[in-house]
Amino acid sequence: MVSKFIIDKRIVDINKPPLIIAEIGINHSGNLDKAIQMIDDAKKAGCECVKFQYHIPEKEMLKTDVIPGNSKKTIWNIIKESTLSHNEELKIFNYVKRKKLIYLSTPFSKEAAIKLNKMGVKAFKIGSGECNNFPLIDLIAKFRKPIILSTGMNNLKNVKKAAAIIKNNKCNFAILHCVSLYPTPFSLLNLDRINKLKKLFPNTILGLSDHSKGIHGSLASIPLGARIIEKHFTSKKNWKGPDIPISINPEELKNLINYSKDIVSSLKEVKEKSMLQKERPTIKFAYASVVSTKNIKKGEIFTNKNIWVKRPGIGFFKGEDLKKILGKKASQNIRKNIFIKKNHIL
Repeated sequence: MVSKFIIDKRIVDINKPPLIIAEIGINHSGNLDKAIQMIDDAKKAGCECVKFQYHIPEKEMLKTDVIPGNSKKTIWNIIKESTLSHNEELKIFNYVKRKKLIYLSTPFSKEAAIKLNKMGVKAFKIGSGECNNFPLIDLIAKFRKPIILSTGMNNLKNVKKAAAIIKNNKCNFAILHCVSLYPTPFSLLNLDRINKLKKLFPNTILGLSDHSKGIHGSLASIPLGARIIEKHFTSKKNWKGPDIPISINPEELKNLINYSKDIVSSLKEVKEKSMLQKERPTIKFAYASVVSTKNIKKGEIFTNKNIWVKRPGIGFFKGEDLKKILGKKASQNIRKNIFIKKNHIL
């Protein structure tokens, strides 16, 4: 049985709608006002959780000329331009709390992880790039707070190693399938990997960190068992930033939240007897009953030429009973186009 995952009093389990994480990330481009606007817009859309990225560039990377596939700028410049001060991060953290939302942030260095822990975060999100950063995972796990682990760019062997470190530190955790392509083509979304993760981690809450466009990839993951869904989010799609093209807007976020609730509701089992009882009003007009198709004389044998099946389904004999009547004799004269009754049969 899949265990529960609790993050800041929000219980995530297989029978509840997914926890939708609005990944604000670096879509604010270092602008605090933009960050606040996205928090407000996520709240209005009905979202429970917003996620940021805590960057301290000189602590997490060397100055480099490496350019990500979804940008023309170097990763150093992207992160440098998108970094908020610690005071700004703290303002965001407190603002999210005032909005009664769950705050998450991904640290990319031990210094960032320590600062987030001191801020009082209720849980940590570990990004795909850190899935094999075992020293950082071990450091974070020692805080003994719930962890959500993304697994893009990592084989299952690495995922098992990361999970083992978290388990050894007695941390509750969840695992997100992820493909680190921006955007991820649907042909490469590889949702079947969720089934593989189920076998490896049968008691663990699973989910999807989705970099495909739109929300239908995320929705498709729910019947497979995804109960945490992370999507990049922006207030406006005309803002600039490397992650904006794969981000959903407030309307799409609202739809993702509402549709995911409907899908989980539709997956719940309804007992056959109960379902048939609820369908009874439809049965009355949709079922067929055995009726006379000609005037039938007393003693005449019932055949396919004088009886057949027609709607509605309120007759004594249903369509499935036709063969029981064929070959028997009429006990009385029967008019055309009436329901065949038990006392019509010898």
